[in-house]
Amino acid sequence: MVKKAPGLEVLRNIGIIAHIDAGKTTTTERVLYYTGRTHRLGSVDDGTTVTDWMVQEKERGITIVSAVITASWREHQINLIDTPGHIDFTAEVQRALRVLDGGIVVFDAVHGVEPQSETVWRQADRYHVPRICFINKMDRMGADFDFAVETIEQRLGARSVVLQLPIGAEAEFEGVIDLLRMQAIRWPDQLGASPDVGEVPPSLRERAEQARAQLLERVVDTDDTLLERYLDGEVLDLEALTTALRKATINNQLFPVLCGAALRNKGIQPLLDAVVDYLPSPLDIGPVTGPDPRTQAPAERTPNPEAPLAALVFKVVSDPYAGHLAYVRVYSGKMKTGDRVYNATQVKNERLGRLVRMYADHREAMDQVSAGDIDAVLGMKTAHTGDTLCDENDPILLETIQFPEPVINIALEPRTPEDEKQISLALHHLAEEDPTFKTYTDEDTGQTILAGMGELHLQVIVDRLQREQHIQVKTGNPRVNYMETISQSVFKLEARHVKQTGGHGQYGHVVLDIEPGKSGSGITVESQIRDGAIPSEFIPAIIKGVEEAARCGVLGGYTITDVSVTLQNGSFHEVDSSEQAFLAAGAKAFIAAVSQAEPILLEPICQLEVTTPVEFTGDVLGQLSARRGEIEGMTPRAGGIEVIRGQVPLREMFGYATQLRSATQGRALFSMEFDHYAPLPQELQQEVLKHG
Repeated sequence: MVKKAPGLEVLRNIGIIAHIDAGKTTTTERVLYYTGRTHRLGSVDDGTTVTDWMVQEKERGITIVSAVITASWREHQINLIDTPGHIDFTAEVQRALRVLDGGIVVFDAVHGVEPQSETVWRQADRYHVPRICFINKMDRMGADFDFAVETIEQRLGARSVVLQLPIGAEAEFEGVIDLLRMQAIRWPDQLGASPDVGEVPPSLRERAEQARAQLLERVVDTDDTLLERYLDGEVLDLEALTTALRKATINNQLFPVLCGAALRNKGIQPLLDAVVDYLPSPLDIGPVTGPDPRTQAPAERTPNPEAPLAALVFKVVSDPYAGHLAYVRVYSGKMKTGDRVYNATQVKNERLGRLVRMYADHREAMDQVSAGDIDAVLGMKTAHTGDTLCDENDPILLETIQFPEPVINIALEPRTPEDEKQISLALHHLAEEDPTFKTYTDEDTGQTILAGMGELHLQVIVDRLQREQHIQVKTGNPRVNYMETISQSVFKLEARHVKQTGGHGQYGHVVLDIEPGKSGSGITVESQIRDGAIPSEFIPAIIKGVEEAARCGVLGGYTITDVSVTLQNGSFHEVDSSEQAFLAAGAKAFIAAVSQAEPILLEPICQLEVTTPVEFTGDVLGQLSARRGEIEGMTPRAGGIEVIRGQVPLREMFGYATQLRSATQGRALFSMEFDHYAPLPQELQQEVLKHG
C-alpha cells in the first residue's frame, strides 16, 4: 500500500536558529529522539549528532552547514533545518529562512539575546518568519529566565508572550509551569521520555497566576472579539486562546516563549507541541508571488499540489558520489522523477534526476515531491542557489536570495603542479555550494585569492579542500576586503568612445554626474536623458558599463560602492552607435568621474561583544582602544560579569582572541560580526595602498 502524502495543514517547515553555542544542535537531537527518528541521544561534545555530520563540525563542535531532517509529532510532519550559529556561516541561515514557514529561536538562559541572535532575528524579520522563543540551558549556573525574556523585549523589540515559567533554576531546574493549562510538567527520568504532569507548586501559584494574567492580556489584545469577551468577565476556554495565539504568532504580532534544558532532556515535548499549535502550515502562509518572466506581469502560486509548479533552489551541494544535489522548496504543484522543468532564472529546461528526502547526510528515495515539501533533486547540472523551477507554460520568477559580500581574503598556493591542475575545479564546486565564498586570481601576483566572511569560514574551506578534494595548499595571512567610494561630487563629466575601422565604426558619447550615495546603497544609476539624445535601447548598456567599471576601483582595484550616478546627456551616430560602444563610453565616463571625485577607501567595521569578569574590564577596554574600537555600552550581569558592546575595524582584530585570552586568564569570550563599511583614516589609507 502506497503511503499517502500528508495534507498541507499538518505540515510544518521550521528552522532552529540562534547565536553560536546556544544549544541548537542539542535541541535538534532531542527533537529527533522524542519523535522516534533516532533511538539514542546524540552529543555535540562526543561528535555523535545526526545533523553535525561533517568532519569539521564534529571536530570543532559547531554547525557549519544547515542540515534538513524530517520528523513526525502528533500526526504532523515536521521538516526541520538545523542552522549554524557562527556569523561566518550566515549564508546558511539566510537561505534556510528564505524557504521556512516558521522558526524556533534558541536563547541561552545565562546570556539572553547575543549579537548573532540579533542578526538571525533581523533576517527572520526580513522574510516575515513567525517564531517561537526557546530559552535553553535553564540548568546552567547563572541561568535567569526573567533576564532572558527582558533582553528579547528590549534588544529585539519583540512583543513576547510567556507560555511557561521554570520550576527552579541552575542545578535545581526540574520542570516548567504551563500557564495556559495551569499545570506543572516535570521530567523525573534521566531520558526525559515520560513527562510527569501535576499541580502547580503552592510556592509558585501566585507568580503563575500573575504571569497567566499577563499572558491573557497580550493574547486578547490581538483579537477584538476575544477582548470584548475578556472585558465582560467571561472565562476564556483553552481552544479560543490557542486559536487567537496561533493567529497572532503567524502574523508576527506575538512571539511565544518557552523554556527548558535540552542537554538534560527537559522541555522538548512542550516545544514540539508549540510547533504544531502555533507555527504555520504552508496553507497559513498563503500564496507566493513573483513576475511572469516573459511579460513581467505579477503572478502568484497557491500552496496546492494541483497548481502549476513553482519551486526555489535554496542550496546546492556537490556530492562526491551522486554529483550535483539541489535542495528545493516546492511552493505549488509537484515534481516527479524524470519530469522536465523550466529554470526561469537560467532560462533553460532541465530534466529532474532522482528525488530524495534528506535526513542530514542520508537520503530516502521519493517518487514525487509536492507543494509544501522541502526535498532534494539529484543530477540537476545547471541549477544554482536562488533559481526558480517552474512550469514552462506557466512560468514565474520567485524572489531570489541576497547574500552579503565577503569581507576577508587569503592567498592560496597549491603545493604541487598536480594540485594546481585540480584546484580551480575544486574551488568552483565549493563556491557553487557557498554563495558567500568567492575566488579569483590576483592579476599582479598570479595568486589564487579566497574571499569569505571571516577567518573561521576560510579555515573551513581550506580544510575541505585538503580533506575532501585531497589538494595540499599553502595559505598567506588573511587580508581585509576594502572598498572604494567618492568624497566629492562631479558634474557633467563627458566621455566618448570612438573607433574608426574598415566597416562600421564605434560611437558612444555619455555625459554623467556622480555624487556620494548613502552607506550600503551600492551603485545606483538614474537616467535623465531627454529628447532622444541617446536612444532608450542604449541606456541599459550604459548602466551595465558603469556597473562593470565599478568592480575595479581607481585606488587599489577594490570594488567601488555607494555612488549615485545620473545620466544627463550624450549623443549617438545613426550608423556607428551600438550597445558595445555605449557600454564602453559609460565605463570610461564613470572611471574618469570617480578619479576626479576624490576617491577614498572604505574598511569593514564589525559589531563586537565581549563578556568578561569585571576585574578585567579595564584591560579589555584598553585593548579595544588600541585597536581603534568605539565602545557603545557596558552592561553588568549577575556573578561579577561585564558585557562590553562596541564597534571595531576588522583589520584590527587579527590575533585578538589570543590577546584577550592572555589578558583575562582565558575567562573572557567575544563574538564579532560584520556591520558596515566606513572611511579608512587617511594615514592608514596610504599604508594599505602601499603594502596592499
